[in-house]
Formats: sequence, structure tokens, C-alpha cells
Amino acid sequence: QVQLVESGGGLVQAGGSLRLSCVASGRTFSSYAMGWFRQAPGKDREFVGGISRRGGPPYYSNSVRGRFTISRDNAKNTVYLQMNSLKPEDTAVYYCATGDTIDDLGFGSWGQGTQVTVSS
Repeated sequence: QVQLVESGGGLVQAGGSLRLSCVASGRTFSSYAMGWFRQAPGKDREFVGGISRRGGPPYYSNSVRGRFTISRDNAKNTVYLQMNSLKPEDTAVYYCATGDTIDDLGFGSWGQGTQVTVSS
């Protein structure tokens, strides 16, 4: 198991930006694909995007493609979620998660989440 800790959430106005970080400890970070999910109040958890072990082209949900960017730094055991042009509907708790591949993200470890609130 790998332990994940997210940070970087907060309150931002619509149109603004935030960068979330997720630091991993435990087993080798580069052994895992990494992903971001979010859950808004009263809604199901939603896949945001993912990146392969070696940092290949990330995958994104339609709702964030073109606004969010996922990257990873295997030397720092960290995955990032750069969020630009934020909208009120992006308000949610954001979680990072692991998987053996992008297809099974979420079947490994989860972080505790970080709150992102976008005001209109």
C-alpha cells in the first residue's frame, strides 16, 4: 500500500486557478498510475483524469479537458492537478488515487481529499 496526502485546495473565484498536489509515500511511486477524482455534495464520485506510471499523455474527463492538466514528478513522489478557468461546478472534494494502470485507477490507495470551492 502507498499513503497519499493531497494539498493545495481552497477558495477561489470563478475564472481563477489552483494547483493541487498529492505526495505519495511507501512503495515505489513510479510503480503506479495516478489519478484524480472529485466528489461534490450529493453527487457520486467522478473521475477527473489520470496519468500513466511513466507520465505519458494524461486522460481527462470531458468536463475538465482543456482546463485541467495532470503531471507527475516521480523523483518527488508527487502528482499534480493544475486547474485553470475554474467554474462553480468544479466545487468538490478532490482525491488522488493509485492504480496499476489508468484503467484501474481507484482500485489501489486513496488520499483523504482536499476541498476546492469556486465562488461565482
